[in-house]
Amino acid sequence: MIGPRREQLVLVTTDLLTICLSWAVYYLVRVRSGWLDVTVEPELLVPMIAVYLFWVLLFFMVGLYRSWYAASRFDELALIFKITVFGCLFLFFAVFIDDQGTNVQVNSRLLIAIYWGILFTFVSIGRLTIRSLQRRMLIAGVGVHNTIIVGSETKSRELYDEVVQYPALGYKVVGFASVNECETSPYRNIPALGSVKDLHDIIGKHAVREVLIALDSSDHNHLLEIITSCNPHNVGLKIIPDLYDIISGQARTNQIYGFPLIEISPQLMTPWEESIKRMLDVGFSACVLVLGMPVWLLLVLIIRLESSGPVLYKQERVGKDGDIFKIYKFRSMRLDAEVGGPQWANKKDTRVTRVGKWLRKLHLDEIPQMWNVLKGDMSLVGPRPERPVFVEQLSKEIPMYPRRLKVRPGVTGWAQVKHKYDESIEDVRKKVQYDLFYIENMSLRMDFKIILSTVAHMLLGRGHT
Repeated sequence: MIGPRREQLVLVTTDLLTICLSWAVYYLVRVRSGWLDVTVEPELLVPMIAVYLFWVLLFFMVGLYRSWYAASRFDELALIFKITVFGCLFLFFAVFIDDQGTNVQVNSRLLIAIYWGILFTFVSIGRLTIRSLQRRMLIAGVGVHNTIIVGSETKSRELYDEVVQYPALGYKVVGFASVNECETSPYRNIPALGSVKDLHDIIGKHAVREVLIALDSSDHNHLLEIITSCNPHNVGLKIIPDLYDIISGQARTNQIYGFPLIEISPQLMTPWEESIKRMLDVGFSACVLVLGMPVWLLLVLIIRLESSGPVLYKQERVGKDGDIFKIYKFRSMRLDAEVGGPQWANKKDTRVTRVGKWLRKLHLDEIPQMWNVLKGDMSLVGPRPERPVFVEQLSKEIPMYPRRLKVRPGVTGWAQVKHKYDESIEDVRKKVQYDLFYIENMSLRMDFKIILSTVAHMLLGRGHT
């Protein structure tokens, strides 16, 4: 099986060859063709390396190094067209500056259009070659994804008969999972692996990468059960088109080689927004930690003077994809705050120290989490991370709760600016609604809105006391 890492390496290597070759051809036209008088011959290798890094960064930001497993080659070429046009507009100004230093005629800047044509042609040919080889390999059974079909027996068999007609999809159906325990018969030598209740174990045992759902349009409960069971796993979820009305807002229609599918819970943010979000996380957290160092040292001294014990409070939390990490906060409670085990915080909690009361009111107790943001455990904005014991409990009690684990947890979030601190399971239920709304509407614009709301809360002292 060809994994995402290997596919990414192949794409990066292909782009290395095509981008550098494009620059070499452009260099020959610009410098060696004799069309232009060049007083000082510009270098070839250094600009070539710089240009390659420039394009790789842009390609990464727009998602051209994400897995395009069995996806439309036309869509990929359309994205390459758009990003190369944008990038060449930027390079237009870079070439202008370079021309001023090498005394090249001003009209040589028109050659940027020629460069774009060369670049787009070479990169497109490289990508089409890789995708054509990938398609041939999938048809030959190389690099296919283990797939299960979940649903009623009749519809599952109908879907299987459709899927096998499109080997380029790369779906290797390893079994069926039925919504009814009594329907467990194999079909065309494909075994029945169990029911929906066994789905979590089936996915892990058979290394499943894709789940195809075949249900009647009225079977809402089983659909929710299937999605909930698949949430902890990194699997693709696709259903037949007649269920679109059930999950509007969480689905995206997709046609692969003429086969219609609906993808459940597609990518939450566009790749370029994800890249900028991470860059903002790193830049902001580093500035807060470094520039605010005198204030943080003062807080350390004040906390230490009021009560003995460690200044920082460390606790295990569940992050993206269920990864466990240690969260850091300025200690705002007594050392014996949880001698009886984990418990919810209460309004006017008597375990909070006098200094801790003001730290919480101004949200200053959260400052050490900037280290978690810098490391990549957290983001500035996202659902609040919860303790493992509570995640396990809440995943059983609240439908769709595990979906919160699809994104990095945040220092602040939509639920935090719209609802109070968690004091009970009902508070958590309410905040999950806000978290799911945020996840389905993630964007840089919404992140800025949440950050501004958080700053307003801090300035008005609306923190939990």
